[in-house]
Amino acid sequence: QVQLVESGGGVVQAGGSLKLTCAAPRAVFIMSDMGWYRQAPDQMRELVADIGKTGVIKYADSVKGRFTISRDNAESTVILQMDSLKPDDTAVYFCNARNPIPHWEYWGQGTQVTVSS
Repeated sequence: QVQLVESGGGVVQAGGSLKLTCAAPRAVFIMSDMGWYRQAPDQMRELVADIGKTGVIKYADSVKGRFTISRDNAESTVILQMDSLKPDDTAVYFCNARNPIPHWEYWGQGTQVTVSS
């Protein structure tokens, strides 16, 4: 069973910052595209940011200019730096590791981010 271990969630006031970290087994990390998703109550899970094995990055429009995703290849971690947080960013944030061929996909357990107004 592959485990992705997330950390860094919490409660912050609007305008504040949080940093989420996801650690993956090295053999999985180096072969995977890594991403962060989030799910708010009664809503679908949505992509927040994604960073491929080659470093190609995608962001949801709602977080562009505020969130930064990066990979630390030495530590086998993916980091989501979240600045200028808004109440709408409140959700459970999930780490994701995937590869198309051969296919695999793994999820972390989720970490709660709450932004108060």
